[in-house]
Amino acid sequence: MDDCVFCKIAKKEIPSQIIWEDENFIAFLDIKPVEKGHTLIIPKKHFRWVWEVENYEEFFLKAKEVKKILDQKYQPLWVELKVMGNEIPHAHIHLIPHYQ
Repeated sequence: MDDCVFCKIAKKEIPSQIIWEDENFIAFLDIKPVEKGHTLIIPKKHFRWVWEVENYEEFFLKAKEVKKILDQKYQPLWVELKVMGNEIPHAHIHLIPHYQ
């Protein structure tokens, strides 16, 4: 999708603070974080909804890997996983570290 912000981030046409990526997914810091380390993980290929992601199971396994990176880097008490999806029309998972 040509005008999708997340597709542009995945293609590195828009700068972002990438914390992890592989051939199918990329994780980067949210530009309006709820907490320090608030991260988004997206498929590099455009899908409107999480339910449409071809390798859905892998998507959530990768989110778990990124959560471990957040644990090491930020030492939160816990990391919340949220799937919302209305703010940007590209499938994404929020990983939000919590400290209190």
